[in-house]
Amino acid sequence: MTQAIHHFIEQYGLLAVFVGCIAEGESAAILGGFFAHQRVFVLWHAVVAAALGAFVGDTFFFILGRSFADHPYVVRLRKRPGFRRAFRLLNTHPDIFVLSNRYIYGMRLVGGIAAGLSNIAAPRFVILNAISSAVWAVLFGTIGYVFGLGAEHVIGQALMHHERLLIGLGIGLTVAVLAWLVARHIARKERARES
Repeated sequence: MTQAIHHFIEQYGLLAVFVGCIAEGESAAILGGFFAHQRVFVLWHAVVAAALGAFVGDTFFFILGRSFADHPYVVRLRKRPGFRRAFRLLNTHPDIFVLSNRYIYGMRLVGGIAAGLSNIAAPRFVILNAISSAVWAVLFGTIGYVFGLGAEHVIGQALMHHERLLIGLGIGLTVAVLAWLVARHIARKERARES
């Protein structure tokens, strides 16, 4: 069983990091770094997959906002908590907003749409988004890699390689669930503030 999981992660792990980073993605980038520490794949491969996923995701939502502002999906995203605040911040500090948007959990989707609806030029957005994606991927990939070092000390050398992979998957799932709970809490507070 663990051999099959290991083989699956080797084959599709980088693709999973890429796809996971298209949306919110912190847990996918951290897992990429963790599995790089476990020598399932190389750290810079995980960082590139995370950066490309983050870049593609934000660019996709920018294009949605810019080209399909009246589409029902975009209209629904514009009603999400935090959109008005994101749009206001984007219009007052566009460069800082694009560079920092991905670090505010729960704001990436609405931030991309808001950027597309704003007056920021597309080439400017693409350059700032590329810089932000690269820095973000290095940061969270490194956190995952360093976490792998710490986990190895805590778990000890006695555990086999495959058991550490299962523990990594469990930790990644835990991080994703906690991030989802935090995002729900923030969304509730934002809805209450906007009411």
